[in-house]
Amino acid sequence: MRLRKYGNKWILTHKAKGSVGRHKSRVETETEVGDGKALDHILTALGFRPTFVYEKFRSEWTDGKGLVVLDQTPLGYIGEIEGPAQWIDATARNLAVDRSAYMTSTYADLFFDWKRKTKTPVQEMTFAAIGKVLQ
Repeated sequence: MRLRKYGNKWILTHKAKGSVGRHKSRVETETEVGDGKALDHILTALGFRPTFVYEKFRSEWTDGKGLVVLDQTPLGYIGEIEGPAQWIDATARNLAVDRSAYMTSTYADLFFDWKRKTKTPVQEMTFAAIGKVLQ
């Protein structure tokens, strides 16, 4: 489950377990939330706790069949191609992305891998937290 502030909107997302192969596939159900801070308090009262906090700046492109995104994260730029498998492969070819470059890791996976490699005590993938380490 993810509660995200996206511009001025708050969005609650449930990500179902999915299958992972060359492509990752899972159902995501989203709904806009009127008061994200209130929902955060409700989730906390129900016993939920944030396990991963991160920031990113996203640019998006679509042709109506899928989505290509470029995220600027505190760890660097990360691209995603989302859509039907054949569309992903065709779009990747058009963008000169080799299949060997495909990955299905989450941002949490990437962050915790980075933490292990750098042995940093940083607890969140935010520009302020990671910026202090990289200075």
